[in-house]
Amino acid sequence: MRKIICIILAIAFTSTWADAATIVHIEDPDTWSYTQLKQYVGQTIQFATPFYVTNNYNTSSLTISPRRIFTPTNQALPLSQEYNTLYSRNGQGTITLTNVSGYHRINERLHNLTVKVNSTNSVSLVSCQYVGNTRTDLENGYDTEAVNMRGDASIIVCCMNLEYYLVENLGGDMGASNYSEHQKQRAKVSKALATINADLYGLVEIEQGQSALAEIAADLTKNTGRKFSYIDDGGSASGTYTKSGFVYCSDVLKPYGKLRENNTGVKQRKKTQAFQEISTGEKFLFSVNHFKAKSGKGSGDNADKDDGQGTYNGDRKREAQSVLANYDKDRIYFSDNDILVMGDLNAYAMEDPITILREGGMIDLHRAFHADSSYSYVYRGYLGYLDHALCNSTLYPQVTGMVAYHINSDESDKYTYDKSNDQTMFRSSDHDPIIVGLRLDSTLTYIPEVEVDFVQLYYSESIPHIRNAEGGYYTIYRLDGQIVSQSSIATNEQPIFGLPQGLYIINIYGQGQCLQTKVLMQ
Repeated sequence: MRKIICIILAIAFTSTWADAATIVHIEDPDTWSYTQLKQYVGQTIQFATPFYVTNNYNTSSLTISPRRIFTPTNQALPLSQEYNTLYSRNGQGTITLTNVSGYHRINERLHNLTVKVNSTNSVSLVSCQYVGNTRTDLENGYDTEAVNMRGDASIIVCCMNLEYYLVENLGGDMGASNYSEHQKQRAKVSKALATINADLYGLVEIEQGQSALAEIAADLTKNTGRKFSYIDDGGSASGTYTKSGFVYCSDVLKPYGKLRENNTGVKQRKKTQAFQEISTGEKFLFSVNHFKAKSGKGSGDNADKDDGQGTYNGDRKREAQSVLANYDKDRIYFSDNDILVMGDLNAYAMEDPITILREGGMIDLHRAFHADSSYSYVYRGYLGYLDHALCNSTLYPQVTGMVAYHINSDESDKYTYDKSNDQTMFRSSDHDPIIVGLRLDSTLTYIPEVEVDFVQLYYSESIPHIRNAEGGYYTIYRLDGQIVSQSSIATNEQPIFGLPQGLYIINIYGQGQCLQTKVLMQ
């Protein structure tokens, strides 16, 4: 009888306490600042708006925000007004959540978040529901819907930074320090690559020479039941230096022509190989690159300009220019125009090297398929993509989709091979693999050079309309990220009806462009 009374009292207390929590609504998560919590210090509140985990570096606390926090130069041109606005907002867009238990990945969402406000930027967890982005979600397979967005892919291409994958030259400042550590790294990497089960891999930060590539090809053959080979670049391992390399399924693809190396800047890190699809005879060029890192001290145009691009931006710009220059030569050598450019370019989406590639005719597949929501790397809680997938206009109609597979960037680094005994594929690197779907068809490669009008959203009599996206489609999201409407676009001046009054995010895809903006339903 005593136990029953205690339970009743506990329920009554919990209910009374929950009722006492002040409900806080966040009207615009994009502009929310922790300074708005000043009036609630010492109180218990419940947010009506979901929060995101933005950093999980500490085990007993999390950094959270009602919006995802992006590196400014991933979203805006360096030192532009938009850049300055994002930079300022980022500094006030997060709070620390203490009293946390269990493991939580970056970009998990916290619903019905009830907290005690300790200060303007620190709160203690009382209760919440964690929603989405779990390991289980990813173990069930990567986002095949994204890869197959425009039809079934016949070739899956993956590019991944392996975070210093060494086989022979162990014990240096980077990579595995001994054989045991390498075997743990090998287990995580092999599980990740086998789960993706691509037909073609472009790998960066892999040991020079052939041993590392041979090992990965052998592991893929064993773990997938398919036959994998690698491109022998003729080099031998030298110290702990790394390179870029190719591993491919020889049942699906065969290389043609000889490997082409671009040694502008750091050597052995920019390479192009042409591949032919065995079943169709169709061909394309695959360029795998690893540009100069942002770390260290540079001088001249390599000095840090305090514009968000870091050091050695001058070298990365020259590397980007060399990729374009070499493509002009390679397409003649291989007798094919279609090119897919991938790799860790150590530059975010709106930084100078990527601008050079776009202005040189390359299409950013992150933007094309995911507007500005894509990321592959998290630095101090800031999202962005250093790992790129770009293609020229002739290959673009043959791309079925593109996705960053978030098995690494959302994970705490306490699960790396050198800090744990975790043998899952998670945190096999600090960079996410980038996956591209292709259905090669040379009849689709020619795109007439016509002037394309920019996709627009405008209002007529308070009704939102989409212009210049006929034949495309749109997706509308609530501010918490939930999809509320999707539709094809049948006319050049298409109105949007049927949504309740409120503020939403809309992605509009059309004319080879993607526009992401807010839409107000009145």
